[in-house]
Amino acid sequence: MYMPPNTRLRLDPQDEYTHTPEAVSNYNESMYFNAFDTASGVGAWMRIGNRPHEGHAEMTCCVYLPDGRVGFMFARPAISGNAEMAAGGMRFEVLEPFKRLRVTYDGELLLMTDPHAMANPSAAFKAYPKRPASLALVFEGVSPMHGGEIVDLNGQPIELDPEHAVYRGHTEQHMAVSGHITVDGQRFDMTQGTGYRDKSWGPRHWHSFYWYKWLPVAFSRDFGVLLSIKGNPEGGPNRISGNVLRGGVYEPVLDGRIDAEYDDSWYPRRFSAWVKTAQREYTLQGRVLATVPLRHQRKGSADPTRYTRITESMSEYTCEGHTALGMTEFCDVMQGGVPISVSAQEAA
Repeated sequence: MYMPPNTRLRLDPQDEYTHTPEAVSNYNESMYFNAFDTASGVGAWMRIGNRPHEGHAEMTCCVYLPDGRVGFMFARPAISGNAEMAAGGMRFEVLEPFKRLRVTYDGELLLMTDPHAMANPSAAFKAYPKRPASLALVFEGVSPMHGGEIVDLNGQPIELDPEHAVYRGHTEQHMAVSGHITVDGQRFDMTQGTGYRDKSWGPRHWHSFYWYKWLPVAFSRDFGVLLSIKGNPEGGPNRISGNVLRGGVYEPVLDGRIDAEYDDSWYPRRFSAWVKTAQREYTLQGRVLATVPLRHQRKGSADPTRYTRITESMSEYTCEGHTALGMTEFCDVMQGGVPISVSAQEAA
């Protein structure tokens, strides 16, 4: 994660739970989990983002089925505070800080044969049926925790510009997953699942992101990779961070690169990634299997062609003889239909 000058990280088990919201209108506290069963070909990601000062949460549930269909649901259920991570039929529970958490969902999913349809959500929700779904997954940490709250060198909270901030604190971790996913009566048991999770809190506007590429993948309980590359809106080098998990120990990422191939709509189709740690270098190959595009447009924007797009893709990763399913998340400001990460690279 990017660290401003003269700051450090403070991590406390209490950070696993909700925080007292600070007095900014766009305070956000969110948790995100993904889970994959490579043998069966099923995957999922779940998110709750509490926005207590706005009186609602953001709840998203997405399930990738082996036949290429995707079940998806997004809602903004009303909440009255920030006491728990539970909204819209979804609940996140901390069973043991830094070690075990539980995710459940009971509700409906929009079952799409073409997940790209979510580029126009109002049309997609009219075109596809909603089907019952339930998830019950237990996540076990198989890596150290990464991240924490950014504080100054004296341990005091730093000042943030709420109009441009995306978080005050941020944590991530590779996971093992067990449980089940059921969609429209079809049940998938997960006994040796792999996954990843993150959490953030503090002021956030989604349009404050410029561009980033985020590759979290767990090949097994002993081997995983997280590579994050963020574009710098002020110019200069990209911000590169992440870790490689080897045998329960994190090797911090020192350098990295992602080369992506896109289709005509600028959705990723395949990619390669190079990762360097102090111990060695790694090369990953990725093949995108299914992509759900999400969009966030700033209220009152005068330019309808400029918005933030996040592509959420289940991908098949290979590295050093290992193969596993994982997420590929690309976030871009879109200008005239082109991701700004691409136009910025072409202009460099």
